[in-house]
Amino acid sequence: MKIIAVDPFYLRMPEITDAADGTQDTLLVRVRTDAGIEGWGECDASPLVSIAAYCCPMSHGNIINIRNSLIGETLDSPEDVLRLSGKVLRNGLDIQQIQHAYSGTEIALWDIIGKKLEKPVYLFLAEMSGTSDIAHPKLPYASVLFGDTPEDTYQIAVGLREQGYRAAKFGWGPMGKFGAKNDIALVHAAREGMGTDAQIMIYAGVVWGTDYETAYNRAEAFAEFSPTWLEEPLAPDAIDAYGSLTKKNPRVPIAAGEGSNTYRMAEDMIVHGGVQFVQIDTGRIGGIMPSFQVRQLAEQRGVQYVNHTFKSHLSLAAALHVFATNPDFNLLEYPAAGSELSQRIVKNPFKVDPDGMVRVNDLPGLGVQVDTDAIRPYLVPVNIHVGTETVFQNAFL
Repeated sequence: MKIIAVDPFYLRMPEITDAADGTQDTLLVRVRTDAGIEGWGECDASPLVSIAAYCCPMSHGNIINIRNSLIGETLDSPEDVLRLSGKVLRNGLDIQQIQHAYSGTEIALWDIIGKKLEKPVYLFLAEMSGTSDIAHPKLPYASVLFGDTPEDTYQIAVGLREQGYRAAKFGWGPMGKFGAKNDIALVHAAREGMGTDAQIMIYAGVVWGTDYETAYNRAEAFAEFSPTWLEEPLAPDAIDAYGSLTKKNPRVPIAAGEGSNTYRMAEDMIVHGGVQFVQIDTGRIGGIMPSFQVRQLAEQRGVQYVNHTFKSHLSLAAALHVFATNPDFNLLEYPAAGSELSQRIVKNPFKVDPDGMVRVNDLPGLGVQVDTDAIRPYLVPVNIHVGTETVFQNAFL
């Protein structure tokens, strides 16, 4: 079958705030074929910056946009997905955001192949790598922001516990902005609210930049409350600082990796940053296959692989297929407090089963269905003109 359309869609809430909430807008990508099969993916990126990578006029042989690279191409097998990814990235060699923008399309291509061959995506990954094809349940940890105060954080944690969550991650907000005493109070409140039997994770939101000494001191202070990890205490590219931090062996494990927009960045974080948990976003790193390659590296290096997902359940589906077959990678970041938009993107969101676990949908492709009627009110019209030429205009949902 042939690819006949690659359509990015900019969706957003009516009002956008400066809160660290990536669910306020999104870029969905729909790929259509002449066989009538279509696939969907989602990018965790600035929508308009990413759309440019889909429509920018050719500058030379290393700046050819994503749509021009794909439309008219053959798509019949997993090998075609790999071949087309290679073509897109080669043609867009000098488009600096190419992997980030292409993520949604790569995910959509896998969705199409799964639907065509009537298999869930994780089975293709198992076959291609010669690994187990048994999917294992994951423990969802509710991913939320810290409250503005320790008391607010406590109330958020109590609410999550009452919903049945056995793990939760608290991030951003005031963490790191008002001194050690307030930081410790926030973590204390999260632990008190979730109870002693639950797992809590602390997300510092890159607040200490390259200051690994402060990050180490906070990790030691937080150890009293037994968090599973301290996440992203330093900047995404502060590899040397991460290495210095992890060499000090803080009592709380260090997690990072969501800022990895290429496999090489993730490799650097694992090999030289020394993190114990690597967190990869399929909507940033280039899609499902580079995420799977990081999973394989994590397995080789004895590092725990965890998804980074703070978007919709379309992104969650892509993330879950990547590590569904590894029983040791058993934690799943689960969007628990996203915007109304993020909650409406798919018709069949992942439910937490009665045993408290989440399981991959054993359906063809990604296993979720985009609800075009529900998301249409959030669609932002985009028209891009270069001179007298229209280089981009929204397709119809």
